[in-house]
Amino acid sequence: MKTYILYNPLAGDGHCVEESKALLAMYEGEVKQLDITKVEDYGALLFDLGSEDRIVICGGDGTLNRFVNAIDGIDVKCNVLYYALGTGNDFLHDIGKKEGDAPVLINDYLKDLPVVEVKGERHSFINGIGFGIDGYCCEVGDALKAQSKKPNYTAIAIKGLLFHYKPTNATVTVDGKSYSYKKVWIAATMKGRYYGGGMMTAPDRDRESGKDDVTLVVMYGKGKLKTLMVFPTIFKGEHVNHTEMVAVHTGKEISVTFDRPTALQIDGETVLNVTNYKVTAGVPAQKLATV
Repeated sequence: MKTYILYNPLAGDGHCVEESKALLAMYEGEVKQLDITKVEDYGALLFDLGSEDRIVICGGDGTLNRFVNAIDGIDVKCNVLYYALGTGNDFLHDIGKKEGDAPVLINDYLKDLPVVEVKGERHSFINGIGFGIDGYCCEVGDALKAQSKKPNYTAIAIKGLLFHYKPTNATVTVDGKSYSYKKVWIAATMKGRYYGGGMMTAPDRDRESGKDDVTLVVMYGKGKLKTLMVFPTIFKGEHVNHTEMVAVHTGKEISVTFDRPTALQIDGETVLNVTNYKVTAGVPAQKLATV
């Protein structure tokens, strides 16, 4: 029996390496700890792993995103488990687990994930796409990290809403039907309920429902102060009650076009200068064993 513990040295403010070592004594047989950022050939890594073997992914939502995109098209026959050592851990909370829980089996959660097409590239995602103030927050956060500073995303969002971020106009298309919105602050497409370290952006999502769809949440139409008043309610999912400024659409194909370039985030990973994206739900890309 083989166990590969894949850790992300960048996750959890740099604590992932040491905390993942606690797993080394949990499993019998051959156990290896590997840096996920240095794995270049997943086909070779997974080639000799069968149904009795396992991979344990240690990190946060960005680490999971890296893994699901790296195994695209690869036949994964082993068990895949997740040990949350990130800062936000939105996926973990969405499946009803909490920090400190034992590694959880996630093979079924990684199948047929939605795919986003942006700037000529395709990416699977496990939580959601953020376009607008949320993408702006990731952009600013990345800049602070580059200066070895720890970002406070709530503070970034508040300052952005008040001073720095300018809302856009947007056209969204959901399963062929188009809608236009002015002064758009957020245009997020969600697989799960959470993103951004605890924002319950799409409170009615249920990733275990078996439905191959995604949900678009648009916050729009109001000025800075009104938006700032409503924005904190997103952490409890209560923003959707403000139907005068929050629209919710569910479908299988969703596209969003802004009238100026804006940063976008995919499971917390930032893409700069984006004017449009398209999401297709339930794309059968990953080949994972059913366990």
